[in-house]
Amino acid sequence: MRDTKIFESVERELNRQRNNIELIASENFVSEQILELAGTVLTNKYAEGYPSKRYYGGCQFVDEVENIARDRLKELFGCEHANVQPHSGAQANTAVYLALLKTGDKVLGMSLADGGHLTHGHPLNYSGINYEFHSYGVRKDTETIDYDDYKKKVEEIKPKLVVAGASAYSRIIDFEFMAKVAHDNGALFMVDMAHIAGLVAAGLHPSPFPHADIVTTTTHKTLRGPRGGVIMCKEQFAADIDRAVFPGMQGGPLMHIIAAKAACFYEALQPEFKEYAKQIIKNTKALEKSLKEEGFRLVAGGTDNHLLLVDVKASCGISGKKAERLLDEINITANKNAIPFDTEKPFKASGIRVGTPAMTTKGFNEDDFREVGKIIAYRLKNEETDEVKEECLRRVKALTDKVTMYQDKTYLK
Repeated sequence: MRDTKIFESVERELNRQRNNIELIASENFVSEQILELAGTVLTNKYAEGYPSKRYYGGCQFVDEVENIARDRLKELFGCEHANVQPHSGAQANTAVYLALLKTGDKVLGMSLADGGHLTHGHPLNYSGINYEFHSYGVRKDTETIDYDDYKKKVEEIKPKLVVAGASAYSRIIDFEFMAKVAHDNGALFMVDMAHIAGLVAAGLHPSPFPHADIVTTTTHKTLRGPRGGVIMCKEQFAADIDRAVFPGMQGGPLMHIIAAKAACFYEALQPEFKEYAKQIIKNTKALEKSLKEEGFRLVAGGTDNHLLLVDVKASCGISGKKAERLLDEINITANKNAIPFDTEKPFKASGIRVGTPAMTTKGFNEDDFREVGKIIAYRLKNEETDEVKEECLRRVKALTDKVTMYQDKTYLK
């Protein structure tokens, strides 16, 4: 018996993805082979443990899959050890903390208010609850990481672990400098490169290797894979990391998702992926220029990567929450986002975060993103009228009609 109700919701989401301009910086569109692998019979197989050391029988073929995924990940980033089992980036970070820290240990991470992530020490997150987290952030004048203050805090706090990486930061991060400061002061250095992993893989952002002791990432952002997480580390931490993932943090790995991760790494190793990553940067710079020409203030003055943080309060006199709604009504998907030194509450926010990876996957180029910037400005800087809304919808449709995605709907049948 077919569950028509849930498939109808899936089809509506499919049509939304086809017809919207997707600007969520942490989202992307996977290839059809990754979609296919995520839905294979591997979902039926329990495989607690690691290849050749499982707690269940019948794992010889899923062992092949996991070994392929680990080997490809090590090749992609040049790391010594890889664990592909974490179900998400947050769980990858959890495992690192479990492996390296004791409850109450001091950790230094980037402030969420300045572009960091919940798992980097927010007081309501497990990281902030279980460990003594301190924060570094950005300078008020440049809105870029205050490396002098970072160095001072490492020297004063003497953390056991330093966490680098961000979820809403548009500039290059100096991993080499941050690692040296951490190591000079007896701290381990971890990088959460979830947002920029695809750019690192393509050589378009400085790599955390070999500077970092441990690196985590999701696989579903610029890396353009299935939803999931991975951990990479120096060999000396391998046993502790693996033990923290299983049995420390989770049970059976999702073997169908690990297969999809393996395909993601395979795709990222191809020459075409580097061209895709280059186009992400070109498109983000085109969107940056377009928004600046329309009078928008951009946090940190612009971007070096795949995303932009737009101060809509200063530019349009509206909140990020309202901007998100107005854009959603014309089939442009973005998210409200706090900006550094924000005076609004997080659920209202003064900014929006926009990114180019997903629509670059669909085939958008610089001209398309220049038009996207103009549409955003026309919608947010004009009265909330039906005429403005209809004009924007027409212009969005003209862009989305040029690209196609997932035309074969057999997986819905």
